[in-house]
Amino acid sequence: MAKKSKTQRAKASARRAEKREEALVEVDQENEGAQEGVDKSFTIKKTESKTDKKAPAKVDIKPEKPKKEPGRIALFFQGVRSEMRRVTWPSRLDVARWSGVVVAALLFFGLYVFVLDNWVVTPVLLAISSLGA
Repeated sequence: MAKKSKTQRAKASARRAEKREEALVEVDQENEGAQEGVDKSFTIKKTESKTDKKAPAKVDIKPEKPKKEPGRIALFFQGVRSEMRRVTWPSRLDVARWSGVVVAALLFFGLYVFVLDNWVVTPVLLAISSLGA
């Protein structure tokens, strides 16, 4: 199975986030129906606007560490690693078959050059050189 690209992963992550938001809205709507007698001024409601900072659905209180920019060499090897993960590697059987094809081609062309050199070109060259002497 091929790995997903960064764009595909980002789109999938965005779809999951949208589904979570929709589920939160549904849960909030169900809770509103069940809490008719309760003061609703303190309930958390998920709105469609993503810029609403008054009522966040979840609050993470983790300090963000500034990320260090990788160097050129590190970036190069990260790119190499990601490309190597995308390679479709042949099976052992495919490698064995194609190795056999290569060895057979080498033997065929080696024999072809041997015959051409020793049985065709050499006698012709000897015949030409004997004419001038």
